[in-house]
Amino acid sequence: MTIHNLYMFDRHGVLMYYGEWNRKRQSGMTIEEEAKLMYGMLYSIKNFVNKMSPVDVREGFQCYRTSKYALNYFETPSGVKFVMNTDLHSQGVRELLQQINSQIYIEYCVKNPAYKSGETIQCELFKTKLDELVKQSPIFKS
Repeated sequence: MTIHNLYMFDRHGVLMYYGEWNRKRQSGMTIEEEAKLMYGMLYSIKNFVNKMSPVDVREGFQCYRTSKYALNYFETPSGVKFVMNTDLHSQGVRELLQQINSQIYIEYCVKNPAYKSGETIQCELFKTKLDELVKQSPIFKS
């Protein structure tokens, strides 16, 4: 099981944080360009799922899989979006994203008076604690 990368977007689609662990192939774009493409794709998929679902979509879009990787999505009630790319065999990714939100983002950003919502996360403690949580997760593999 492998975690490739993590994107965090605010409610307006601004990239707040990008982390990378076991990504084997680069896109050839800047992180900013890649983040814009990612957010645009998420926006389109969410709208598609909401409009085309034959039943009431309570949780909405959560994940999609290709033949090579899985994109996992979690959105908080405040509109912060977490996107984690993993291998196809990873399980419990949604729970990990919820932990990142409650144990790392809320603790080291939301509760930090120096952090302004919607800005790029620069807090070293946030980055260190996130890296620790991800690397301790059973999903992580070097």
